Amino acid sequence: MGEVRYGEWVRVERHGERVAELVLDRPAAMNAVSTAMAEAIAAACAALAADRTVSVTVLSSSSEKAFCVGADLKERNSLTDAELGRQRPYARAAYTGVLDLPMPAVAAVHGYALGGGFELALACDLIVADASAVLGLPEVSVGVIPGGGGTQLLPRRVGAARAAELVFTARRVPAPEALDLGLVDQLAPEGETARTAALALAARIASNSPVGLRAAKRALRLGHGLDLRAGLDVEDAAWRTVAFSGDRAEGVAAFNERRPPRWPNP
Repeated sequence: MGEVRYGEWVRVERHGERVAELVLDRPAAMNAVSTAMAEAIAAACAALAADRTVSVTVLSSSSEKAFCVGADLKERNSLTDAELGRQRPYARAAYTGVLDLPMPAVAAVHGYALGGGFELALACDLIVADASAVLGLPEVSVGVIPGGGGTQLLPRRVGAARAAELVFTARRVPAPEALDLGLVDQLAPEGETARTAALALAARIASNSPVGLRAAKRALRLGHGLDLRAGLDVEDAAWRTVAFSGDRAEGVAAFNERRPPRWPNP
């Protein structure tokens, strides 16, 4: 297990051989995403994407109060229009960095996940929350719109009408309702944190084929929204990247020998 820091407010920790945890580590500001923090998130994601030994990434927070409260509005308030325009690519790179992670990504939501904070969670494949979680996209209440993927990712998760209601009202959703609406996929057991539950889920996922996990994610992401025939072609292309791999050979051998698989190193 090791730790690598990216700037002042982002770090990556390893858990076992194949799970990485990307930690938002600006607790004094409830992980409000400044320009510097956005650059750090993007850099950490780029490093993770290039690391073939990572099978699952967990996105978590060191704050006791919040997963992430979104953009750093104090910084935003100090920017001129021109400066805000120049800052935009850095913000986008942070969200797309999480979205483009090639391995499964699990968000561990504790406390507030608002605006860009919720969008970072939406960029993950699965969202685990605990009883403290409060989620929402309140951007229209401060004169902007969700700009970290929220208008596109939320409808894909909960449907167009439900996403519209949540965006237009800017309301905050507590954990039990978030589970009912499909905003999150799992609630941590009573007394357990989202981080603990997310790491346990990640370990379970990471026991599977590293090559298979990345190929399955690619097929799920690229095939979404395509017509059935085109989607099946995407799936077939992903299948071919796994079918002739060492992981497939080891998986079949382990099944026949009734033992846990020992996945080849990448």
